[in-house]
Amino acid sequence: MQENINYEKAVAELEEIARKMENDQLDIDSLTLQLKRAQQLIRLCKDKLTKTDEEIKKILEQQ
Repeated sequence: MQENINYEKAVAELEEIARKMENDQLDIDSLTLQLKRAQQLIRLCKDKLTKTDEEIKKILEQQ
């Protein structure tokens, strides 16, 4: 799953999903879909953070 969404938008979408869950705004069908979406977003954020961390380490090693 390679999605063209930046980290900040992914986090904002995750926060929106969490808010809806906390406020019981999702029916059971929507809840399942939103949980799957949250899982995708978490994976995307984790991948972006890992890649950024690796790039920073490479930059620091060059100095």
